Amino acid sequence: MPGPIETRLAELGVTLPDAPAPAANYVPYVVAGDIVYVSGQVSMGPDGFILGKLGADMDVAAGAAAARTCAISLLSQLKAACGGDIERLVRVVKLTGFVNSTAEFGDQPKVVNGASDFLVEALGDKGRHARSAVSAASLPFGVAVEIEGIFQIA
Repeated sequence: MPGPIETRLAELGVTLPDAPAPAANYVPYVVAGDIVYVSGQVSMGPDGFILGKLGADMDVAAGAAAARTCAISLLSQLKAACGGDIERLVRVVKLTGFVNSTAEFGDQPKVVNGASDFLVEALGDKGRHARSAVSAASLPFGVAVEIEGIFQIA
């Protein structure tokens, strides 16, 4: 029987995909005691990478949607780190969001809200977190957003 997190994700129409494999020489997550550090997850849709540069060829709403996909991948990695039991999540501790944007673009926080809003909607108070949202001149593969996360587990 699914727990409250899996039930809420299902209510939102979200099925966590298999955790994405690393794209280079690193591990997707590290568990240190009750803390899980999840490597940066890039914006990925059902048809592949979500590409774009905010302030050039992508607007805030599309960027926020891309950030939401990063949050879903973060939860997939977290579930893998917990041996398949995402209900071990105590709380989201911190996100760091990187937004592929022009020098003039200043709405990085609004873009990363796509991830933050989703985590609070899916996890309630467990999803509330500290956060940074920064600009990047470019990101791997030309993706729009990359987000890394720190989580506390039981």
